[in-house]
Amino acid sequence: MSIGVILIKVAQLILSLSILVIIHEFGHFAAAKIFKTKVEKFYLFFNPWFSLFKFNYKGTEYGIGWLPLGGYVKIAGMIDESMDKEQMKLPAQPWEFRAKPAWQRLIIMLGGVFMNVVLAIAIYIGLFMHFGEEYLPTREANKFGISADSVAMEMGFKNGDKIISIDGKYVENFQKIPAEIILNEAHSAKVIRNNDTVNIQFPAGSLSKLISQKTPFISVRIPFIAKDFTKNSAAKAAGMEKGDTILGLNGMNLKYFVEFKNELQHHKDQDVTVSVKRGNDTLSLKVHVPEEGLIGVYPDSDLQNFFKLNKRDYTFAEAIPAGFEQTWRGIGNYLKQLKLLFSPEVKAYESVGGFITIGNIFPAEWHWESFWRLTAFLSIMLAILNVLPIPALDGGHVLFLLYEIITRRKPSDKFLEYAQITGMVLLFALLILANGNDIVKLFR
Repeated sequence: MSIGVILIKVAQLILSLSILVIIHEFGHFAAAKIFKTKVEKFYLFFNPWFSLFKFNYKGTEYGIGWLPLGGYVKIAGMIDESMDKEQMKLPAQPWEFRAKPAWQRLIIMLGGVFMNVVLAIAIYIGLFMHFGEEYLPTREANKFGISADSVAMEMGFKNGDKIISIDGKYVENFQKIPAEIILNEAHSAKVIRNNDTVNIQFPAGSLSKLISQKTPFISVRIPFIAKDFTKNSAAKAAGMEKGDTILGLNGMNLKYFVEFKNELQHHKDQDVTVSVKRGNDTLSLKVHVPEEGLIGVYPDSDLQNFFKLNKRDYTFAEAIPAGFEQTWRGIGNYLKQLKLLFSPEVKAYESVGGFITIGNIFPAEWHWESFWRLTAFLSIMLAILNVLPIPALDGGHVLFLLYEIITRRKPSDKFLEYAQITGMVLLFALLILANGNDIVKLFR
């Protein structure tokens, strides 16, 4: 990966996290202000020892820290990551968090999660309005069938299979089939193979292999049409031209890109004969395959050149319910992902990823539609993770507040202090594990 690509991914990650943190912390800030609770600090990123920038306005210090691991609001009279014990020793003041009724404190703590969900809804509404919706229907993808990698083949799929259903359910959007199999822990698929209907039962252990995949295990097959060439293209040197349709290799019928590419790996540093169609003519080109097993051809990968995509434009009125529905679906899918961590087939400690994993989901080129879709997904993720009942997270505070509301007994400040410390230790351990996994994967 080039330095330029890394910088683009890092820039997208920092911008996305900055938006998410500001919106999340604003939720706490706004709720606190509504209930006339003093907010002492509002920070983007953490600022141990010093701040990059800060100013004071109406009693609140606003600033930017130097450690880009999140952000925070410091609410007066609350045991949080600041661990301000001295303030808690003083009598409670009416403008402090601890002096407010439990139901008000509960709303303040849920303000961040609420705003992250609102942000996701707003982003999806904007995306539906501006870009509409476009996807490849499964019935169209079945025009050429699927391309199956080695893991998919172990599951029972074969190149050219036309998928009818997954666990008896037809999936309209072809690109959602891999997620349907993984998130719902599917056990079977029905396909058409050589004009016969075949039922596939996935073998045990498939789930763990699928989760460890870095690329989709099944993809749509497309004909191999030369769109462009690399600088020192062996194919171009042999006479291949843009628009040529590749038909095969050494007499083998290999008209689909992935299958041609895979077969080419068996002919490194060899001379091969590539059959191409140019207009109404079929030509045979003698090509020397370099040691890396690639002949320097960029395929035409624009799906709309091969399939009829399903497209829909949205008015503002139509985009609103669609945005709510997409957010609700995203919440459900992420909860299913968390559930997978507890599956006996999955090694949870290896599945956790850190900032490198998150950064890698952003595209190598700046693409605003992808950026906003990923930001909406991360906003949903942040909302769900924050509401988990873990001390030091919003969900930990919510848990103790619910206990107080139900029992009418408030946990002691000392208990809350110890719970906060325990939660912070757990979170730091998880942070080290997640980013440690990223480093190990880099070396692998």
